[in-house]
Amino acid sequence: MHESVCEDPVTSRIYCVAVFLLLFYYHLVVPVPRWKMGCAISGLGLVAKPAGDIRDEDVAVTKLSQEQIEMIKESWKVIQEDIAKVGIIMFVRLFETHPECKDIFFLFRDVEDLERLRTSKELRAHGLRVMSFIEKTVARLDQLERLDQLALDLGRGHYRYNAPPKYYGYVGVEFIRAVQPIMKEKWTDELEEAWKALFLYVTRIMKKGYWEEEWNQRNNYVEPSKDKPDRKHNRL
Repeated sequence: MHESVCEDPVTSRIYCVAVFLLLFYYHLVVPVPRWKMGCAISGLGLVAKPAGDIRDEDVAVTKLSQEQIEMIKESWKVIQEDIAKVGIIMFVRLFETHPECKDIFFLFRDVEDLERLRTSKELRAHGLRVMSFIEKTVARLDQLERLDQLALDLGRGHYRYNAPPKYYGYVGVEFIRAVQPIMKEKWTDELEEAWKALFLYVTRIMKKGYWEEEWNQRNNYVEPSKDKPDRKHNRL
């Protein structure tokens, strides 16, 4: 049969086109999950990232040193005293430096007056929610499994909120800028590096959660109940 296909030019062309279409159809219908691409990446527990979204620091920060953990915990004792203020400053600066971020928040999408943002009850409430997440992150620094699950769940939720990974890093930058005046002389280069490392660690896992949820939704994948995170992981 193979000889007859090769001998007839017309049949050979039809055969090649049919094979190409079959492979193309298979590629569309059965996409490879991002979290299964590449043994080296999956072995590290990282997710293959879309082109143009790979950052070296995302891969480099896989854990924090004990010294960094202690510095973060001590500084948080001071920061949490002004938790609402930090949340508002953080988001006002975020919208000021990256106005495109307002597209995610329909309540603030058309608000141009920064003073109106500063006094917004909705912005205060959202700032407190983000600060609450940071508080939970700090509380889980000695329980990395729970911290990872917290960040993974948040990343999955951000897919449902249509908040893509390109925005995640901005929050950490604005948080650091907001807390520096509060810490005053206690703020050091080492402390700044510790907080940067924490945000890079968390956002890396959030991105993993986002991409996993994106793949699940596109393929109508339902996670087995036995693998669903325990609700108690969401508590302090």
